[in-house]
Amino acid sequence: MVAPPGATHIELASVPFFPQTEYQCGPAALATVLANAGLPVDPNGLVSEVYVEGLRGSLQAELLGATRRHGLIPYVLAPNPETLFAELAAGRPVLVLQNLGIERVPLWHYAVVIGFDRDADLVILRSGAEQRRLERTARFLKSWQRGSFWAFVPIEPGELPATATAPLYVRALAGAEPLLPAARTADAFALALQSWPDDELVLFAAAGHELGTGDLGAAAVLYRRLLALAPQHAAARNNLANVLAEQGCYAQALDEAHAALGAVAPDDELYASIRDTVDTLERAGARGDAPQCR
Repeated sequence: MVAPPGATHIELASVPFFPQTEYQCGPAALATVLANAGLPVDPNGLVSEVYVEGLRGSLQAELLGATRRHGLIPYVLAPNPETLFAELAAGRPVLVLQNLGIERVPLWHYAVVIGFDRDADLVILRSGAEQRRLERTARFLKSWQRGSFWAFVPIEPGELPATATAPLYVRALAGAEPLLPAARTADAFALALQSWPDDELVLFAAAGHELGTGDLGAAAVLYRRLLALAPQHAAARNNLANVLAEQGCYAQALDEAHAALGAVAPDDELYASIRDTVDTLERAGARGDAPQCR
């Protein structure tokens, strides 16, 4: 694990500790990172949310889902040691999945990484019944690698992980959006647009969010921003056509729909949907444009 220049030791000593009982490393590890984020949780309260009796453990999807239900965005890190280290340097403990067995006989275990000591070549964890478990870096990395380098940090809407990338952040936000209050979702999308103002995926997702809230004007603005950057983005153009149609702008909408149809081949998975938009607008075209379109 390569530390940033000048950093030799990081330990987030204030991270809470919940001793893990047998088969309940999932609830305890999740309680650790959620409590660190300021939520009033404990492992016992999380057992019903994440513990699968038949498996005598917790699945990754259950941990992510519970994080969303508690109002946070679970951001799954890019699978490499550098991202984990960067989050620690930013003051965030990281929940990781380890395989303490071997590939053929896995022994899955969730722990929370709270620091490292580069000079001693150690990683520091809240793990099992150990409040401050010290593992050799190589040993930790091997067990974590057997867990496919899976790790996540819970973040508040309106905050970014230290290692955030547009695709991973949009994916995390999309998963959490249905469970977040509208104002917090808006904060998260505003931050994404501020951080990646010219990213096609961010613009497309933010436009879709505005469309879902019923703000057609804001959605149209974002779709146009995206199309200025990527004129051949057929999905955005088709969505813009539908937004314009909702506003009563049928002629403009049909122009956009025709342009979207021209941007895809007949065997493209979007073709049927765009073709349907064109046909619908052609049938509606006789109604003309609403006054605001002029």
